[in-house]
Amino acid sequence: MAKEKQLQKKKKKPSRPSTQLHLPMAEIKDGVVVLKDGTLRKILMTSSINFALKSEDEQNALIAAYVGFLNSLDFSIQISVQSRRLQIEPYLDTLIQKESEQTNELLRTQIADYRAYVQELVEIGQIMTKRFYVVVPYDPTSKKRSFWARAKGVLKPALTVRLKEKRFTERKEDLDLRVRHVVNGLSSMGLSVIELDTQALIELLYTTYNPDISFQEGLQPLEKLQVEPI
Repeated sequence: MAKEKQLQKKKKKPSRPSTQLHLPMAEIKDGVVVLKDGTLRKILMTSSINFALKSEDEQNALIAAYVGFLNSLDFSIQISVQSRRLQIEPYLDTLIQKESEQTNELLRTQIADYRAYVQELVEIGQIMTKRFYVVVPYDPTSKKRSFWARAKGVLKPALTVRLKEKRFTERKEDLDLRVRHVVNGLSSMGLSVIELDTQALIELLYTTYNPDISFQEGLQPLEKLQVEPI
């Protein structure tokens, strides 16, 4: 019997931790990314400017505004640029629906020709899209936490991640002050800036960590997602 128990123990495969344990994010709520060390992040998506098409005076004005914006910051930010293949299938599905609803035969034919042209254009060459993001961090305890406290937060994230609602609200308000400062600075350069909500943040992280899968399989709406607890 003892030998049989030993053989059964050898056959049992060691349990492997979930891939979620290797990700820095702990949860996403109220449009805020909470990391496993208890710090917060908000992500802004911005438009772009074709700098080469500007006149010399306009270029100098943009450079001066950008320098002034950077000098006004007393905290670090991260600027990220992502290039992704254009997801054209939803647009083609819309054209198919418009084509089926069209009662005018001439317009229906034109929509079908246009749809075939767009589909062929995408198949010939991979059309890429660029999106620009600004990550605004907030770490209120960075100066107070020791090395062992940070190590404990990594080894046992559940102890630090489950922020009380009051504490989270206070930290979120401080983070919002930084976000407004960044939005005002970017808007002064003529950029359009929007804050990503919870759904948009989940989709961004999903496509970032799963670029191939996300192109074939889109993410479900937030209310239909089932997230495993960490």
